[in-house]
Amino acid sequence: MIIEEEKVEIIDDEQSTPKKVKKENKTSSKSTTVKKETNVAVKDEENKIKDNDSKIVEKKSSNQILESLKTDENMTEENIETEDIQQEVEETSDKIKHKKFEDSLEEENKTKHPVIICLIILLVFLALIIIAFGGFTLYNYKHNSLISKGIFINTIDVSNLSKEQAKEKLENYYTNQLSNDITLVYNDYKSFIKPSEIDLSYDINSAIEKAYSYGKDGNVFQDNYHVLISMINNINITPTYTLNYESLTKILNNISTELPDAIVESSNYVEGNTLIITKGKAGSVIDTEKTTANIKSNLVDLSYINNTIPIIVVTKSPKEINIEQVYNEIHKDPKDAYYTKDPYTIYPSENGVDFKVSVEEAKQIVQNAESECEIPLKVLYPSVTTNMIGQEAFPDLLGSFSTHYVSNADRTTNLRLAANKINGTVLMPGEVFSYNGVVGARTIAAGYKNAAIYQDGQVVDGLGGGICQISSTLYNAALFANLEMVELYNHQFVPSYVTAGRDATVVYGVKDFKFKNSRKYAIKITCSVSGGVAQFQIWGVKEPTEYDISVYANVSRTSSYIKATTYRTLKLNGETIKTEKISNSTYKVH
Repeated sequence: MIIEEEKVEIIDDEQSTPKKVKKENKTSSKSTTVKKETNVAVKDEENKIKDNDSKIVEKKSSNQILESLKTDENMTEENIETEDIQQEVEETSDKIKHKKFEDSLEEENKTKHPVIICLIILLVFLALIIIAFGGFTLYNYKHNSLISKGIFINTIDVSNLSKEQAKEKLENYYTNQLSNDITLVYNDYKSFIKPSEIDLSYDINSAIEKAYSYGKDGNVFQDNYHVLISMINNINITPTYTLNYESLTKILNNISTELPDAIVESSNYVEGNTLIITKGKAGSVIDTEKTTANIKSNLVDLSYINNTIPIIVVTKSPKEINIEQVYNEIHKDPKDAYYTKDPYTIYPSENGVDFKVSVEEAKQIVQNAESECEIPLKVLYPSVTTNMIGQEAFPDLLGSFSTHYVSNADRTTNLRLAANKINGTVLMPGEVFSYNGVVGARTIAAGYKNAAIYQDGQVVDGLGGGICQISSTLYNAALFANLEMVELYNHQFVPSYVTAGRDATVVYGVKDFKFKNSRKYAIKITCSVSGGVAQFQIWGVKEPTEYDISVYANVSRTSSYIKATTYRTLKLNGETIKTEKISNSTYKVH
């Protein structure tokens, strides 16, 4: 910065001229020096201002200049010069302040430009967000009737599907998957459970509702957020399932008995007049609680289809044999038969059972046995058996049939033996009559004789010959009593006492004749063999609706065989209600 010199007026007074000139020169020299120093100081101060805080520099520069001016010995003598210097300093200070102001404006402008740019960017960004939000909201609105994108149900993609479409897709999937068996393993043993056996089902409807409502059950911001999350990360919904735990437990208990090293519990059974007790042994039993937990964990996501499920077992010892408990299970007092008329009911007799030895003796037998032992039993018979119930309990004749026999002592004996075994037999509703079971084995000890029988296409003598006439006569009586046939065989040849299709042959241990009391009330069988006639009658109580019954057989013949089809027709007031086929019979020709 340049400070201008001021002109000093020269007075013409001779005396004063030298002094003044001298003084002027001296002052002028000093002023020049001061000016130079001031210029240097100002320039230094300008440099310092640029590097340091402007206010501090300004004060420092002014003070330094004033200080230097004050310390000058000759400055006190020249007030004019001092004033000039001070003026120059003030001007310098003003210029410095002006410079500082310009710099601050420039700095402020530099600071404002980035802020404005950032503000513009922010506004643009907000505008883009608003546009994106609006577009995304519009997208959700247009797809509001569909399941959001990225939604899965048990890994099955249901994105952008309606509820109906999702249901059809999942029903097909689960129907296919539930056709797979649940595989249980224990070492090398495997067992299988069908999902249908435990009523396994999955609640796909609730899963679909949950999938559909995802992104639709909040406000617009929540819904948009949820939809965006599902699009980025995918959401998998696992349907809940239900099953019949009672059925599962029963199945596991059954499987438990089939394990290779399964526990064997002690057991007992009656054979004839003997109680047989078998001791058990320790072994494995399925832990149903833990095994059920294993099964449940594999049902959640259907992983049981590709995995086998381990069976958890525990080792147990069999229960100790409680002979008192066994006795209470076996022992039974006999019951006499009786009947009531109002309401009409037959109460059949029952045989009783008891140990043939004392309970203490039975305990000793069990204790001494290694694995199996036998306890002898005795039968306790009732005082009044069912067959002893009087005829008054069976007032109505339901069906009857008779056949003629040729007088032959041995054959007649056989007929009477068999008939006497059957006579008086009472069948309760639903009970099955077995000819071989009632008559028993035809043996010499039972009193049977040799008589004519069919054997290998020939007529020969055989033990018990002729008793098939008794079974055939009873068969026809049962047909007319409208009873249900259970087991029936025809002879090799058409017998002489009935026509084709109306016979019932029996061979002990091989062929039996059986029928069931298919009526509402009990029935009683009576029979007689006398005067060349074998006759059977079936008695009981008539039901509200009784039919007129006819039995016939359609017969066809060839040179080598005879065929017959037997029918039974039920009529009510002369009108045919039902015609049923009873049997097909084929015979050889003599």
